[in-house]
Amino acid sequence: MSEWRIYRGTGEPHDGIDRLPAPPPWRDFGNAGDAVTPFDREAPSQGRRRLPRAAAYQAGEGIIDAVNTALYLRRPLLVTGDPGVGKSTLADAVANELRLGTVLRWPVNSKTTLRDGLYRYDSLGRLEEAGVDRHRMRQGGQPRPADLGRYVSLGPLGTALAPYALPRVLLIDEVDKSDIDLPNDLLDVFEEGGFEIPELARAADTHETVSIRTADAGQDVTVCRGMVRCRAFPFVVLTSNGEREFPPAFLRRCVRLQLPAVTDDETRLRAIVRAHLPGADGLAEGIIELFMERAATGELATDQLLNAVYLMSRTAQEGAPDPDGIARLVLQHLNVTVPAE
Repeated sequence: MSEWRIYRGTGEPHDGIDRLPAPPPWRDFGNAGDAVTPFDREAPSQGRRRLPRAAAYQAGEGIIDAVNTALYLRRPLLVTGDPGVGKSTLADAVANELRLGTVLRWPVNSKTTLRDGLYRYDSLGRLEEAGVDRHRMRQGGQPRPADLGRYVSLGPLGTALAPYALPRVLLIDEVDKSDIDLPNDLLDVFEEGGFEIPELARAADTHETVSIRTADAGQDVTVCRGMVRCRAFPFVVLTSNGEREFPPAFLRRCVRLQLPAVTDDETRLRAIVRAHLPGADGLAEGIIELFMERAATGELATDQLLNAVYLMSRTAQEGAPDPDGIARLVLQHLNVTVPAE
């Protein structure tokens, strides 16, 4: 294994992230003396039920090199490929192996805005409390001390950009489904490594520092004069199904990785099944053959193969349903409607 690789693709947790060298000068966002926010590095990615899948992720040489390039250069990793090839699972695999805690997940759709990922401000709650305070004062009472942190919470992108000593892992899922402006809106955030919360900046004269909640319910982040700025640039995975083109300015700021389809690679399919379902190799041969046959005439995903093998392994006894029938129910093409057989 090459020594330059921080992420090895083995699935075995280790502290290799501690060997990550200093960033390029143009990607250095913090100082050694800056205050940092701790996070739980042992927290499993999105719950313990997801860890086995992350640990079993099959990372090829190209994937490993792309991940390490993004880590070294402090650049987002734009991962393109067909559904089911493991784009989203890559974020879990990196977080699991490098012990970087819970993956921060930001699913994107056509209505998603940059602010959705950065932070939320409860303006209605703040207005209601102000009204309660005015009523209390009219009754001769004293207003409660203002706590702006009660009305602000960081989104997944905002949390990833908080001042952590080690990079957080952020998944921005299906960015190609976003509004046309979102990729360009992300540019400044990626270049600056931070953002301003105007509602807190306006109150900086009276509330210079405010503690606000994070998207993963971890330790609160202290924000000074409304500015959130990372110390370690997060490991960002942006996934795309290749349904649209991105502007050149966005592409040049990303490390790009194209994941090949695995539906015609029998050796790799066997390795995927072996990693996720040890002991099911015997039953898997026929299912893999059927999977490849059907994949030649329509779109399939590897999780369908795993589902079919699992189902066969649990029904392979006398009186079980017809194996081919079960497989064909699970292995239906994703790009067409297939009638039940």
